[in-house]
Amino acid sequence: MPATDLPLLIDAALEAGKIATRYSGPDAQRWDKPEGAGPVTEADLAVNAMLERDLQAARPDYGWLSEETEDSPDRLARDRVFVIDPIDGTRSFAEGSRTWAHSLAVTENGEVTAAVIYLPLRDLLYAAAKGQGATLNGTAIQVSGQAHLPEAEILAAKPNLDPRHWQSGAAPDFRRVYRPSLAYRMALVAQGRFDGMLTLRPSWEWDIAAGDLILREAGGLCTDRLGQPLRFNNTHPRLNGVVAAGSAVHSDLQARLDPNGAGIPA
Repeated sequence: MPATDLPLLIDAALEAGKIATRYSGPDAQRWDKPEGAGPVTEADLAVNAMLERDLQAARPDYGWLSEETEDSPDRLARDRVFVIDPIDGTRSFAEGSRTWAHSLAVTENGEVTAAVIYLPLRDLLYAAAKGQGATLNGTAIQVSGQAHLPEAEILAAKPNLDPRHWQSGAAPDFRRVYRPSLAYRMALVAQGRFDGMLTLRPSWEWDIAAGDLILREAGGLCTDRLGQPLRFNNTHPRLNGVVAAGSAVHSDLQARLDPNGAGIPA
């Protein structure tokens, strides 16, 4: 089904962009979720409503997991599941930034098979289907060939450099850069704009599902912080961080991470 699911996701992402851009980020109504779960805006909810309606109508046998829909155990009994972040980077959206994205994926038995990350204000549409490679605006992309970690540019928030995460008691030498949307960070690595990305804290599936496939189809490696493949549609939809890069940089990062540091916030 990846070949038929991908056009469906692309069309849905383009429609999501039309809806979201009708709102002026700083002027959109905004609420804070309970228990410090972050902000949500009326644009997030409007995009989610459209996606849930249209995608489930097109694939009524697929399960549904979205940041903006109350989770249901029904999805656990489905072989194929939509994993959706209506707007990844809501804070950026609310601040009027252009670095927010729609992140849409289909998983089958825990593996992502079709994926789209779309930044409407930057006119960037990243897409992939299992076994068919990854594209940006229809042109094939691939990860960087950087082989030396000290020369690599790694997308990571500053807390990931906490010495307690690293076996040597200090973060390895690389150039740290940052973008607020996790999905966009993963797409930029797939594109070869940057050499890798790290997020070492527990990560929601909807933030990373689309980026996982796009990165792997672009020739990269994408694992959790312990080097394990990412699996989706878990009972608790949170994964143990993300390490993504070309093979050499990924191997070097993985070798230097302390597996006992998994409980440290990042």
